[in-house]
Amino acid sequence: MSVMLCTAESQKTHGSAARDRITLPYPKFQKLDPIPWRPWVMDGVQYKLLSVNSRTGGFTCMLKVLPGVEAPIHHHLGAIEVMVMEGDICYEDADIGGPGDYMFEPAGDIHQPRTKAGCVLFCVFDGPIAGLAPDGSIAGIVDYKVMLEMAARDGVAEGVHR
Repeated sequence: MSVMLCTAESQKTHGSAARDRITLPYPKFQKLDPIPWRPWVMDGVQYKLLSVNSRTGGFTCMLKVLPGVEAPIHHHLGAIEVMVMEGDICYEDADIGGPGDYMFEPAGDIHQPRTKAGCVLFCVFDGPIAGLAPDGSIAGIVDYKVMLEMAARDGVAEGVHR
């Protein structure tokens, strides 16, 4: 497979049958810098909501975690994929994620991540996440509906992909 360039010349290389199947209009890149960071459900964490999935209850967001934050113990009801964009995050000192590192957490995982220097994460939640109370009961659930409600409250729901 050759590398495709974003030029009119590269578009001429496709056959007309394939060209007729192109989904239009093309999706547009979303500029993330103009979206303001807003407080998330955990102290010391801010979010930018990018998309929601009503079929799975999942959502995609950026999370900005302040230095020294340890998340509450939580249960992933769906898998999550995390890309570290800035800073550090870990569950144990022997395995610290840094910029460019990726992690997949299966559905059902229960854990408590922390950061020393703070971090910015790109997160794809395949389903809801449940915060746990000290006795192990569910203290709250965050799913796509909660995220949309937060984004609407915070005035940042307009650009969220649905």
